[in-house]
Amino acid sequence: MIGDELTLEEVRMSFWAVHGVFFILFLFFFPRLTMLFTGIAFAWSSILFWLGWVFAPRLTVAILATSVYWHTNPILCTLAWIWALGGEVFEKRGTQTYIVRPIVNRRPAIRDVN
Repeated sequence: MIGDELTLEEVRMSFWAVHGVFFILFLFFFPRLTMLFTGIAFAWSSILFWLGWVFAPRLTVAILATSVYWHTNPILCTLAWIWALGGEVFEKRGTQTYIVRPIVNRRPAIRDVN
């Protein structure tokens, strides 16, 4: 229909009209797989998206959620940011640095008498 313009209310999309609880759970536990297999990766295919997908998938989910759902679900977007920033911090804190020490030979050295 030529000449018809969409109003701002028609453009805004509610998260719950499109997705459900299982989608949130999959994004929570498997963000990379969920973004890849649900088509988000193809809808937002730019170099910044792929860099975020590889290095910081939680932050990528929070950025996409904020850009699409902020007007209709600000609480959900706020929780996504808390999850993203908290998850990145705890993930980095959970890894421990291990120091590799060489094995010390505990047997006494055999000396040549000659």
